[in-house]
Amino acid sequence: MSIELAREVLTVESEGLLAVRDRLGEEFVRAVDVIMACPSRLVVTGIGKSGLVGQKIVATLNSTGTPSFFLHPVEAMHGDLGMVAPTDVILAISYSGETSELNRLLGSLRERGVPIIALCGVAESTLARQALVTLDVAIPREACPLGLAPTTSTTATLAMGDALAVALLNRKKFRAEDFRRNHPGGSLGERLKVAVREVMLTGESVPTVPVTATMEDAVAELNRKNLGAVFVTGATGQLLGIVTDGDIRRMLSAGKSPGAVGLAGGMTRNPVAITANLMAADALSLMQRHEITVLAVVGVEGRLLGILHLHDLLGKGEFRFLI
Repeated sequence: MSIELAREVLTVESEGLLAVRDRLGEEFVRAVDVIMACPSRLVVTGIGKSGLVGQKIVATLNSTGTPSFFLHPVEAMHGDLGMVAPTDVILAISYSGETSELNRLLGSLRERGVPIIALCGVAESTLARQALVTLDVAIPREACPLGLAPTTSTTATLAMGDALAVALLNRKKFRAEDFRRNHPGGSLGERLKVAVREVMLTGESVPTVPVTATMEDAVAELNRKNLGAVFVTGATGQLLGIVTDGDIRRMLSAGKSPGAVGLAGGMTRNPVAITANLMAADALSLMQRHEITVLAVVGVEGRLLGILHLHDLLGKGEFRFLI
């Protein structure tokens, strides 16, 4: 029953979005033109659910190159109206177009000569009549079976905001480089988009010992490379096992001598590994799933190619908060 109801909700909301899409026309182009001509900021305003949708639209606009801020209609009438400059553009959101708190603000905005773009679902509403441009988000019906909770209407409003942001992004020729500049905290995402081969350590940086080595050799290699693990390889370079700092500590805590245990007895066989062609995001997922901080990178026939450490994926700052 719950699944059928959920599917019905998604179907109704999809139909609403398609209805809005099919009505798109010159008013949308005009709205984009008005915003593009604005020398300062796009001010988004709305109350209740419309206000929450408006705040999300502001976040999307700001991250994609259109400076914006959210203005609460009630706070605006008690002093915050001073934040609005005559060179701004207003995007006013109300599905009914008859929200009293918002409509009381419209007169003051018009006195300032600020262009108003309405985002509403009733073409003959007070809001639509006072706007320079109206973006129609009327939907056939709400997904709420009672027809009371804003559901399809808020989805349509949010989607129209996304459409505006993307159209503006395109007109401004906003590039990926610009997006990264607006998201300095998004470097983690950038690091995880590359292939494992681009971030792994190779050659002499990889801590390895042959299977014929002693445990003392493995511990010495651990100390030299300081990556928390050493890989054990076979005669043709295939990965056979791993010995970690944790393994050594556990042997000592149990009163066992690592030398007496020996390499064959102390290593973990068939360690978790990844291939070099997979993405760094896949490597991070493997590390998190197995609760490990180092990962072997292997090639054809399981030959060891490199090592990937968690701080190579996350950077030292993020790594510090995950261990």
